[in-house]
Amino acid sequence: MATQRTRRRRGPRLLDLPGIWLSQHWQTALETLGRLRETPLPSAMTVAVIGISLALPAALYVMTENLRTMAGGWDQTAAISLFLRFEADDTHAERLSQDLTTWPEVARVHLITREQALEEFRALGGFEEALEQITNNPLPIVLAIYPTPTYAAPDRLELLQNKLLKLPEADFARMDTLWLQRFQAILDLVQSGSLLLGGLLGVGVLLIVGNTIRLEILNRRIEIEISELVGATAAFIRRPFLYAGAWYGLLGGTTAWLLVTLSVLLLQQPVSRLASLYRSEFQLSGLGFAATGITLGASILLGLVGSWIAVNRHLRGAEPQ
Repeated sequence: MATQRTRRRRGPRLLDLPGIWLSQHWQTALETLGRLRETPLPSAMTVAVIGISLALPAALYVMTENLRTMAGGWDQTAAISLFLRFEADDTHAERLSQDLTTWPEVARVHLITREQALEEFRALGGFEEALEQITNNPLPIVLAIYPTPTYAAPDRLELLQNKLLKLPEADFARMDTLWLQRFQAILDLVQSGSLLLGGLLGVGVLLIVGNTIRLEILNRRIEIEISELVGATAAFIRRPFLYAGAWYGLLGGTTAWLLVTLSVLLLQQPVSRLASLYRSEFQLSGLGFAATGITLGASILLGLVGSWIAVNRHLRGAEPQ
């Protein structure tokens, strides 16, 4: 009977260790959050700086993604617009469009007659008085030519344009996607710049968290020395500071998400008003689920790394003499 009581008093069972470990970490996390609440102004200023630092690259990402979405609709325009001579009639143009579809460079051809072009001008608005003065339709027939993906490159499009201009019915041609390709290149440049800016600001977040944790270590130096004297392990001493860095990262990432989301909501009405002037509709999109998860995960990781660096460096100076 005494032996059984001795076995019961030896300590927790092996199956209870994970629960005890999780309970200790949860208690440390809550205590660390309580310490942040005890100093609301310094904590809020640190979180605000982290949030603004992370919101800048996130806002650039949202801007480029919205512009790419907008450009996706523009990408449906024809690559080359071939304007026929005024002498060509609809029958001749229809036969020419059918012949062009047999070319290996051409995927499809869309015929725009004079009447259709005139109706498009009327639909655009602003030309009513000028159109009333016109007795005969001066607009030419246009063939909107969509190349195959193999011939969609700029150099091959130029070769196709030169080939089309050699047709006897051709008057002049215009490449409609060249500006779009330049626009895509600009977006790629902006996206690369946002990644570089995010990396630089990430280093700034590391420095902010590291300096904040360093001050916290200096303020709790006596407490750390007493803990080491009673046998506390390095992991036990390091744990609350790591959770403080994680909380700073999580709160800063949440602040960045709120700033970006609020900016999108504030800009939606002006963007909708601008789109309505072009007889279009466009809905701004904010940080999606994946981007939000990446932002929060990166902010927490930066907080942990910054606090880890500060703890490993400054705890050496806090050892009892």
